[in-house]
Amino acid sequence: MTLTRLAWANLRAAPMTSALNVGLLALGTATIVVLLLLSHQIGETMTRDTKGIDLVLGAKGSPLQLVLSTVYHADIPTGNIPLAEARRWTEDRRVAEGIPLSLGDSARGFRIVGTTPAYPALYDADLAEGRLWDASLEAVLGADVALATGLGPGDTLTGSHGLSGMGDRHAASPYRVVGILSPTGAVVDRLILTGLESVWDIHGDEHGHGHEDEDEDEHGHDDEDEHGHEDEDEHGHEDEGEHGHDDEDEREITAMLVRYASPIAAVSMPREINAQSNLQAAAPAFELTRLLQIVGLGLDGLRAFALILIASAAFSVFGAMYGALQARRGELAMMRCLGATRVEIMASLLIEGLLLGLAGAILGLLLGHATVEVVGSVLTEERGIALTGAIVLMEELLLAGALVLVALLASAVPAWQAYRTDVSRTLASHG
Repeated sequence: MTLTRLAWANLRAAPMTSALNVGLLALGTATIVVLLLLSHQIGETMTRDTKGIDLVLGAKGSPLQLVLSTVYHADIPTGNIPLAEARRWTEDRRVAEGIPLSLGDSARGFRIVGTTPAYPALYDADLAEGRLWDASLEAVLGADVALATGLGPGDTLTGSHGLSGMGDRHAASPYRVVGILSPTGAVVDRLILTGLESVWDIHGDEHGHGHEDEDEDEHGHDDEDEHGHEDEDEHGHEDEGEHGHDDEDEREITAMLVRYASPIAAVSMPREINAQSNLQAAAPAFELTRLLQIVGLGLDGLRAFALILIASAAFSVFGAMYGALQARRGELAMMRCLGATRVEIMASLLIEGLLLGLAGAILGLLLGHATVEVVGSVLTEERGIALTGAIVLMEELLLAGALVLVALLASAVPAWQAYRTDVSRTLASHG
């Protein structure tokens, strides 16, 4: 009988104890694997979503809420801001680009974002089908939206007031889908994009810039895009060029995404905006670091719990093998009499520890990846957060190696005692 088969037979002789040891090792391993996969993927996703965004201008409030709502689209916006005031800052020589965002509606569980073509370009989102919007109430779907809804160019969808999808439906103003974006792995995949004019037209009455229904019937949709009918009733259509710009300056947006022309702007510009305007300036990189630190406190606690599980498993392995050694002293002495060497006896016990460690590591890795895959499928469907258990990190391999080493160390003391067993004395005591 080989040493491995002998070690396996010894483990099978105490199935409950062996299963308990493997289970403790597996649970500790799985917990750490889940934390590794989640922190790696969430960190990558959040970093990718902030690509090219140095600063966010929005309404006063929580800077973290502003970043979460406008960069990650995972919170409620802090409010609206005047477009003219935001543009005043983006015209600063320290700014390379400003991308406006208007939020407030959703459709079929996905947020509708009024913006410019610069927004999908920010994430290198190419068109998979159709074209970008060039008129009011035209929409382009992110890859995940198109996949989930089955909509394509030529189809229509109706938005609902609010980001939860439970608000009043804008049934009289459906969007016409004109394009679908290719997958990017970024937040844009989970959004419905349209022009700023679409959001203004639908919510015109709320901000004092829209039409009454009878005005829209009388003057048509083209005039709606240029300026509000409150001015048109007084001044007439011929004054459109004079008053159209003023009307647009009175428009509101939710936020302005800013890209610096030079990194030096990060030193002075946010402080100036917060001190000299009614706007709030929040740096996504800084807020992301804060958020990860907050989340990290919870992850540290879970890591500590996982390490306690692994330590408990190590002591359990030690206790089980030490107890087995005491019960098998006579058996080991007989093996020595039958020709087994001290080294072979010690090796058989070390192999038992190795088998327990390997079983715990493999089971823990499988359990951890399966957990992330299940959690990822739920979060992808309900929250649009892409997580998968189908990736392997280098840290996992190091973890598995460390776990096997822990099991070997736990079995080292019993193995060394077996090595030093006095055959004659042991046989005499068991005679």
